[in-house]
Amino acid sequence: MADDPQRNFRSAYYEKVGFRGVEEKKSLEILLKDNPLDLEKLSTFSQRFPLPSMYRIHVWKVLLGILPPHSDSHALVGGYRKEQYQDILEALEVMRYINSSTPSTHIYLRMFQLESQVLPRCSETSAPDEENEDFLSVSRAMEEIVDDPVDCYWLIKCFVNQFHTKFGDSIPHLPKSLEHYLSQEEPRLLNHLKNSGALARLPYSLWFRRCLAGSLPESSLQRVWDKVISGSCKILVFVALEILLSYKIILMGINRPEGIVKFLCNIPQENTDAIVTKAIDLWHKYCGTPMHAV
Repeated sequence: MADDPQRNFRSAYYEKVGFRGVEEKKSLEILLKDNPLDLEKLSTFSQRFPLPSMYRIHVWKVLLGILPPHSDSHALVGGYRKEQYQDILEALEVMRYINSSTPSTHIYLRMFQLESQVLPRCSETSAPDEENEDFLSVSRAMEEIVDDPVDCYWLIKCFVNQFHTKFGDSIPHLPKSLEHYLSQEEPRLLNHLKNSGALARLPYSLWFRRCLAGSLPESSLQRVWDKVISGSCKILVFVALEILLSYKIILMGINRPEGIVKFLCNIPQENTDAIVTKAIDLWHKYCGTPMHAV
């Protein structure tokens, strides 16, 4: 189909005056009118553009399989999800795993364990292990993004399950991938991290296993999760890369590995939107931009 000159002019104008998202929002609204919804097109859109906040949770629920592609079934399935949530909650209360003072993120963890058939005995419940801490980090972040507890639980559960199923085999290789791209972008910084002994101790668990939950504020994190939920764990590498590049001068001035790790585990929170924007640009630079067709 030939390009529409008027549409291209409009897009260029919107971008120039800072309303780049106007055309994107219209495109997404067209996709959301499809019945059944085209998951491939929704994924491609999410890979290419940030999701408008008013549609983000809905698109996540569809891409994660919480809601089916057939829009006319959404209300019915949403009702089933709520009933299942209430049933699991009541079961945990009866078994005395949770009570009125249990933090919501720990409730989500027990619900997830019960559904996954790995719920420990009450007498054996202890401090969360590393895998459970990963789950709790994702839960705390999701809770800041999603208001409704039913939606929040289903999004946490399906996000964690999808992440492990789709990307579980890739996660161990992401640190090497980060090293490769850092050698392309800033070899001096890479050498400094190697020579100081910090490279092997970078917060890979925070960046990759927890999908940056606890590292970025949720307003920035949700733009990264758009890409993860729609099918790319590689975006995590480029956000980690851009964090290193953005604080290169500070990192080059720290010689002790524990100092570097401490700084990276607690990066300043005011510049994270710019970091994510540059990371997405780097991701597109090295991995290409998915083509989108409405």
